Amino acid sequence: MQRSDERDADYDDPAALLDDLNDDTGIDAAGRADSTSDASSGSRLRGLLPSGVGPSFSLRSFLVILVASVAGVVAGGAIPIVGSVGRFLGLLAVAFAAGLIGSRSRYLEVGLAGAVAAGTAFLLGTLTSIFAPVAVQFLADYGVAIVGVGVGTGFLVSIVGHYFGRDFRDGLTREV
Repeated sequence: MQRSDERDADYDDPAALLDDLNDDTGIDAAGRADSTSDASSGSRLRGLLPSGVGPSFSLRSFLVILVASVAGVVAGGAIPIVGSVGRFLGLLAVAFAAGLIGSRSRYLEVGLAGAVAAGTAFLLGTLTSIFAPVAVQFLADYGVAIVGVGVGTGFLVSIVGHYFGRDFRDGLTREV
């Protein structure tokens, strides 16, 4: 057992668990080498992901985009006149911003985050818009279809927003 002042700083820092490493060199985005993992692992949490996800998926990016997507859905849904369409406008704006700001394309992360945020918003919107006993029976009958429409639409809106954000970034950074 080590004393607390002898522990490695990476084990005390939760953000260090999510650091993405360059798969070829073992160097993270800030240029620091990771001495605790080999170059093929990517990050310490990489082993928890399914094997088919591959090295292009970033858990940290997904979590950040998910939080931003939920905030976009809530902010868009708070617009009184446009109603539930505003949720998708907020989701589109977040995905566009992720494409505009990010240096790498994150279609998988943005699509999954948008799908989760929109599916949850559809489910909670249905649950709170109908009288509770009726809503429970309605969700028991049609809940999968309702969430499926929300997930599919959220995924498509997020992918389109990210595509246009990436395209706009490419237009801004290209030499004339």
